[in-house]
Amino acid sequence: MDTLRKPSIWLGALVGGMLTLALTAVLFLADMLAGLPFIPFDVFDFVSRQLPGPLLTFGIDTMVEMIIVFNLGETSAAAKTAELLMGLGAFLGLGIVAMAALYALMNRGKSAARNLAPGLLLGLVFGAVMMLISAQVNLTATAPVLIQIIWVVLAFAAWGLAANWIYNDLAHSDGKTKTDEATGETITVEPLDRRQFMVRIGGASALITVIGAGLGAVLGSRPGEGQVVGELPAGSGADGPLPNVNDDMQPAPGTRPEYTPLDDHYRIDISSRPPVIDSNEWRLEVSGLVDNPASLSLQDLYDNFERVDRFITLSCISNRIGGTLISTTKWSGFRMSDFLDYVKPQASAVAMKITGADNFDEYVMLDVAQGDERVMFAYEWDEQPLKQKHGFPLRIYIPDRYGMKQPKWIKSIEFVDAWAEGYWVRRGWSRDAIVNATSVVDAVATDAILKDDAGYIVPIGGIAYSGAKMISRVEVSVNGGDWEAASLRQPLSDLTWVIWRYDWRFQEGDYSFEVRAYDAEGTLQSLDSRGTRPDGATGVHSKRATMPTLADLENPPEPEATAVAEG
Repeated sequence: MDTLRKPSIWLGALVGGMLTLALTAVLFLADMLAGLPFIPFDVFDFVSRQLPGPLLTFGIDTMVEMIIVFNLGETSAAAKTAELLMGLGAFLGLGIVAMAALYALMNRGKSAARNLAPGLLLGLVFGAVMMLISAQVNLTATAPVLIQIIWVVLAFAAWGLAANWIYNDLAHSDGKTKTDEATGETITVEPLDRRQFMVRIGGASALITVIGAGLGAVLGSRPGEGQVVGELPAGSGADGPLPNVNDDMQPAPGTRPEYTPLDDHYRIDISSRPPVIDSNEWRLEVSGLVDNPASLSLQDLYDNFERVDRFITLSCISNRIGGTLISTTKWSGFRMSDFLDYVKPQASAVAMKITGADNFDEYVMLDVAQGDERVMFAYEWDEQPLKQKHGFPLRIYIPDRYGMKQPKWIKSIEFVDAWAEGYWVRRGWSRDAIVNATSVVDAVATDAILKDDAGYIVPIGGIAYSGAKMISRVEVSVNGGDWEAASLRQPLSDLTWVIWRYDWRFQEGDYSFEVRAYDAEGTLQSLDSRGTRPDGATGVHSKRATMPTLADLENPPEPEATAVAEG
């Protein structure tokens, strides 16, 4: 006869954690090898899209604050990593709670039978719910839908059955008695004790987790964020000097690159991972109030519209004063005006509803699109097709607007007779998202102090940006003193930031360097300190620095000798 000792809900939570880790690894392996859904990220994306705007913004602000406080790296890259970790953590927590609840319910039963139905039912229900969630938000699965459904439901059914099997073994783990037929004596058969059993379960779970995650990472065939699927039209392939190559003004050492390396370009989007789009199948669907509705391939866009190239600085409305959510690169594509001439909007059309493959949507007023020849669609950055993570195959650029108004992964454009709120506007952000002028002290180059006939000079430098309004003047103040003009480097275009430099006459001590900028019309940037929500941050940026002593400058320490091995 079995001796029944029901496991606690805390033991159920432990089992849930171990099994959910193993399930996560198996789902990751299937994602990488077969293009099946990775449910943890789908759950995170689904939940984040249901959150009220203020709560979502609070989460974003808190994340950015932690990145800055703990110096976790470039903001957008660190934030994306944090999102992925939160998705994994939330899925793990969900599995722990589900198993604790399963064990609590099973403990209420009075039967000692080894019944697997509760775990199977939990797995099937969980699998069905997870598949419904994935169907709404998943952007990366490439397997046939039926295969996705079967896989997800079976994977969660196995997860539930495993939890139930472990429960049964734990509940009956104290020993069994039987009667010796020859002697009539009762004999107790001692099974594996609970601790040994849980150690073995934990070891098996860890082994599955490591193997699944390792094989997925090594053998995975899913396109990376820097790759695209399908054949691509040939890009320009040009590679020449920057437009201001002959400008004598050189940035102060430590100033951010004038032209952002492509992999360092900031990236903010609404999904854990970017959509996987096959260029052979993608079409730009144009519909609504137009005389010439169209379904255009990527090759059509290359062939039908004159190519334009522009150097552009793009910034995020969530960028704090002095932040890194701002970058500059070369955009290539075609003018919005040429596109409008092609599709011929009707007189009743007022706006375009532009929707991305990530289901991000934004409304662009036709008077904005028609009123500026610099509005464009881009299919290349840095003279190569857009990377998957940067919005492949098509994104829009609207001068003087923050990135929140400019959809990526564009799949459809509908011409409508009224403006409506787009994705971020519905969540409480700015209706127009006009760029605020800003200036930043990137560097006080105390390690690159220069000597001239009058003494020593400390190079100080950074950027100034005012959207499409350009920059006419930058000024620097030291320890709250007079504002003095900095030197400006010729910008890459009228749509990019300006690199500024101020050579300060060296003095010993601690100093604070502040910067402010004026746009092309002579309007001073806002000096009032304001947070990012809802219209973007404003305020004065400053950087503190401690100067070396004059003695250290005049008598620098001898460099340490370095032994060189011969042979």
